[in-house]
Amino acid sequence: MSSRNDQLFDLSRKVIPGGVNSPVRAFRSVGGTPRFFTKGQGSRVWDADGKSYLDYVGSWGPLILGHADADVVRAVQDAASLGLSFGAPTEMELVMAEKLVAMLPSIEMVRLVSSGTEATMSAIRLARGHTGRDTLVKFEGCYHGHADSLLVKAGSGLLTFGQPSSAGVPADCSGHTLVLDYNDIDQVNQLFAEKGDEIACVIVEAVAGNMNLIKPKAGFLEALRENCTKHGAVLIFDEVMTGFRVGLGCVQGLYDITPDLTTLGKVIGGGMPVGAFGGRADIMDKMAPLGPVYQAGTLSGNPVAVAAGLKTLEKISAPGFFEALTARTKRLVDGINAAAHDAGINACADSVGGMFGIYFRATPPTSYAEVMDSDKEAFNRFFHLMLLEGVYLAPSAFEAGFVSAAHTDADIDATVAAAACCFEKLAD
Repeated sequence: MSSRNDQLFDLSRKVIPGGVNSPVRAFRSVGGTPRFFTKGQGSRVWDADGKSYLDYVGSWGPLILGHADADVVRAVQDAASLGLSFGAPTEMELVMAEKLVAMLPSIEMVRLVSSGTEATMSAIRLARGHTGRDTLVKFEGCYHGHADSLLVKAGSGLLTFGQPSSAGVPADCSGHTLVLDYNDIDQVNQLFAEKGDEIACVIVEAVAGNMNLIKPKAGFLEALRENCTKHGAVLIFDEVMTGFRVGLGCVQGLYDITPDLTTLGKVIGGGMPVGAFGGRADIMDKMAPLGPVYQAGTLSGNPVAVAAGLKTLEKISAPGFFEALTARTKRLVDGINAAAHDAGINACADSVGGMFGIYFRATPPTSYAEVMDSDKEAFNRFFHLMLLEGVYLAPSAFEAGFVSAAHTDADIDATVAAAACCFEKLAD
């Protein structure tokens, strides 16, 4: 007899492309049937068959407080009772903007949108409008949403313009995008030496999370800042995933680097659809209605979503919150490393704040090429073994994981024990 998950997936594929509304949910990378979730509470989720899992996806990062946090739910209910949307200014939008400006020194002005893709797309348009230049620089393996100019893979060599990595994206849309290797300081310096005066902006996941977790090498972010400053280019930190996830000051606070523009999402919505971009006032003043760079959105600053985000930001601002979250995530990573070592499995793990990565290679990767050199098939087997043990990881070897404040030490210990069991099975 097929499970309810199987039945729902079969039905979904008849009316939704691939049966899912976002590709990675389809389990195509790992194989098998995706889980259809019916409930989340704290650190756990329940699927359509009633099986519970310890959840380390957390809606891909936003649920830093865990599922259905009582205070966040109450804030949403209170806001919804007053109206779902107005298409007009609300005081809550002002409070959110003031909160973000107060929390991140690099942001002097901010605009709210409804998704991370909107935030990055708008920030890049703003950078181009501010500089009067067209060329965009990004890094292979970094994902900044599905806007046409960002769906680009590397060309045949250094300083080669990228080619579209998705059907339906005209070559013209990617013709102004240059793709470099993440963490390669020499490439950055060479590029700016040759084309610095043509570059409108550099956008980077300051800590990468969309090719699994990758930390910046010493000097990499500094090289970006120095070159952008020297050549008048706009440095954009994409902190949609890392913003208020790795620390209260985000990546820019951890590494003491000040970007010109920052994009945010995920945590600032507390599980609801919210994005934002902000930065230097002289750049943000170029936005319509003040300036010539146009951006708009019917649901931007939605009061229900903003209420969820504000309550989340309030709770994570409590003294000691990130120290505890970072320690708990490190406890998980240390346990996984020890379990892999004891089983003789070529795997390791690493973390930053409340984010972690599991890699089937000897050491944590520092580039896209090293990520691709990992043993993907071993991860796929590990993923399904962990699923049987009641642990839900991201269904891809190229995605970071997330720990929430709702995960207890007992949850972490149970996860490590499950990992040890799975590593032993892999070793057999």
